[in-house]
Amino acid sequence: MPITLDQLNHAPLPEATQMLDGLYEHSPWIAEQALAQRPFASLAALKHAMVKVLADAGVEPQLALIRAHPELAGKAMVAQSLTAESTNEQTKAGLTNCTPQEFAHIQQLNAQYNAKFGFPFILAVRGPRGLGLAKREIIATFERRLGNPVDFERAECLRNIHRIAEIRLNDKFGFEPATGNAVWDWHEDLARHSDPGFAEQGQLTVTYLTDAHRACAADLVARMRACGFDEVGVDAVGNVVGRYLAHPHPNPLRQAGEGVKTLLTGSHYDTVRNGGKYDGRLGIFAPMACVQRLHAAGRRLPFDFEVVGFAEEEGQRYKATFLGSGALTGHFNPSWLDQQDADGISMRQAMQHAGLPATMEAIATLQRDPSKYLGFVEVHIEQGPVLNEMDLPLGVVTSINASVRYLCEAIGMASHAGTTPMDRRRDAACAVAELALYAEQRAAADGDSVATIGMLQVPGGSINVVPGRCLFSLDLRAPSDAQRDALERDILARLRAIAEQRGIDLKIEETMRAAAAPSAPEWQARWERAVNALGVPLHRMPSGAGHDAMKLHEVMPQAMLFVRGLNGGISHNPLESTTSDDMELCVNAFSHLLDQLAQEP
Repeated sequence: MPITLDQLNHAPLPEATQMLDGLYEHSPWIAEQALAQRPFASLAALKHAMVKVLADAGVEPQLALIRAHPELAGKAMVAQSLTAESTNEQTKAGLTNCTPQEFAHIQQLNAQYNAKFGFPFILAVRGPRGLGLAKREIIATFERRLGNPVDFERAECLRNIHRIAEIRLNDKFGFEPATGNAVWDWHEDLARHSDPGFAEQGQLTVTYLTDAHRACAADLVARMRACGFDEVGVDAVGNVVGRYLAHPHPNPLRQAGEGVKTLLTGSHYDTVRNGGKYDGRLGIFAPMACVQRLHAAGRRLPFDFEVVGFAEEEGQRYKATFLGSGALTGHFNPSWLDQQDADGISMRQAMQHAGLPATMEAIATLQRDPSKYLGFVEVHIEQGPVLNEMDLPLGVVTSINASVRYLCEAIGMASHAGTTPMDRRRDAACAVAELALYAEQRAAADGDSVATIGMLQVPGGSINVVPGRCLFSLDLRAPSDAQRDALERDILARLRAIAEQRGIDLKIEETMRAAAAPSAPEWQARWERAVNALGVPLHRMPSGAGHDAMKLHEVMPQAMLFVRGLNGGISHNPLESTTSDDMELCVNAFSHLLDQLAQEP
C-alpha cells in the first residue's frame, strides 16, 4: 500500500525512517534528519527538506553518499549485489541486457571516470519523465560528463542522486505527476516538427513560417481545442490564440471586454537553430494544461483567459525579434515585411505562402487594448544554472534585466613578437584582455549584474605578431536601468583609460539597448503565494534573458515564473531539459494563481 503524508507526519521517528528506507543509497541518515522538520505540507516540501540536509552536511558526507552508489553496469550488477531499487532502475534502462560491446565500452568509461573524479558516475537512469533513458542516451551522457570539472561533476552527481530519490519517493507514495507527464509528452510531440537540413540530423529548428513552423501552429490549434478552449485560431502574424471564456457564449464573434476583462499569457513556439524543446513552449503548454483541468471540472473563471503561442521571438529567419508579441502591443515594424531571409524570400512572401494577409491593415488589428486586460503572466524555463544549482524547482522573477550591447575595435600597432620589447608594444588584444578582467570584477561587485565579452577576434592574427587590431563585443545587463547605466558608464570609462594608457585607439558602436521590465508587484506577489502554497522554498531572481513579457510590459503589468532546467540549466541547446515533476509543480502554481485571481474582489 502506498504511504500517505498523514501517516509519515504522525508516525514515530523509527517507523517514519523505515517508510523512507532506500531513497538514498545506503544512507538512511538523510531521510531521518529531514523528518525532524515534520509535518510536511506536500511531497515537494519533503523532497526539499532532504536536499537541504545533504547540502548542509558538507563535502565529505556528500562524497560518501556518491561512493555508496554502484557503477552503472558495474561489478555489483554482475555480482547481483545491487539494492532492489538500483536493480529495478538499471533493468528498466536496459543496462542488465547490454551487448558485449556496450558492456565493454561502459566498463572503459567507468574506469576513466573513476580515475579522473575518484567516485562513480551517477545518473538518474529513469530520466526526466521517469520512463527510463535509452542506453545510447546513457552512454552519450557518460561520455559528455567526463569533460566536466571535478567540482561541477560532484554537484551534478548529487543532483542526479536527488532525482533518483524523487522518483523513488513518488513510487513509495503512489504519486504520479500525471499533468506534468502530459505536458512533457506535448513537448516531445511538438518537437517532431523541424526545418529541413536540421530534421534529417535529429536537430530541432523551427523558424518563422517554414513548413515546420506552420505544422507546429496546426498542432497547437488542435491541442487547444482538445483542452477545451472556446475560441482558437491563427492570427495575421501566425500567433496561435486560444481563449477560455468567463462564461459560455453562443456568439463565436464575441469580443474581449464585454462585461469581463482578460488575463493574457503565453510564450513563443519558434526556436533557435539546433535548439531545445522547452524554451518558450513551456509557457504555452502550462496554461493549456490549466485550461484542460478547468474544462474537465466544468469550471469557469470570472475573467477570460487568453493563451497565445507567439509565432516569433528568436529572430532567426528574419531580423524581427519579438515579432509575435510586438504585434499585440502595436510595435510591428512595417519595414519587416520587406526583409529577406537567406534564400531571398521576403517576410511578405512568406506570410502570403502561409495564407496570411501580409498587410499592415490586418496586422494592426492585432493590437490589444490594455484597458481590457488584467495583465500578462509568463512561465518559462530558466535558461540558466541558478535553480539547478540550488536544487529548487521554481523561481519568481523580479525583473527582466536592462541590457546594452556594443561592437568595438581596439587599434594598436602590429609588430614582431620577438623584437618588440614589452614596454614598447601597442598590443590591442592585451588592452581588451585587461578590460575583460575589469568587466568581470565590476559586474560581480553588483551581485546581480553581468558583463560579457562574447566575441573576441584578432583579424589576421599570427603566432609571432603582436596584435595590432582586436574586434570585440560588450554585453552588459542589470535588473534596473539605473544599475545597467552605472555598469556601462564604469566599463566604458575603464576601456578609455586602458586605451589611453596603452596608446590604443578605439571604435565603439552601440548596437542594442533595452530597458528593464520589473515585475508588477501585485502580480509578482501572486506568483510568490502560489509557490509558497506548494510547500517549496520561495526564491526571487532576475531574468538575464529577454522574453515576450518584455514587450507586453510596455502596455500592461507583467510577472514571470521560472522553472528549473537540467544539465546545468543549459538552453538554446539540445541538452535543454526539465522534469515532469517540475512541470507538474509549474502547472499547479499557475492554477493557484488563477484561483487567487478568481477569488479577489
